[in-house]
Amino acid sequence: MKTAVSIPDDVFEKVERLARREGRSRSEVFSAALAEYVARHAPDEVTEAMNRVCGEIGEQQDAFVAAAGRRVLERTEW
Repeated sequence: MKTAVSIPDDVFEKVERLARREGRSRSEVFSAALAEYVARHAPDEVTEAMNRVCGEIGEQQDAFVAAAGRRVLERTEW
């Protein structure tokens, strides 16, 4: 989707330099920045995504990881 927005000259110049340095288009840089901004301001979506992943993984237990975790916790001062 295309849209038009007003951006301060200094911000535009910084994006222009970043895009050149990374070999990306301005559109890619702006899209990535907006996606990050939205993710930071929508913590419920992050929690929902993490819950989905945990649900897909399930309650699998790795004996080595469980034993290592216990050893670390036993040596930790509470």
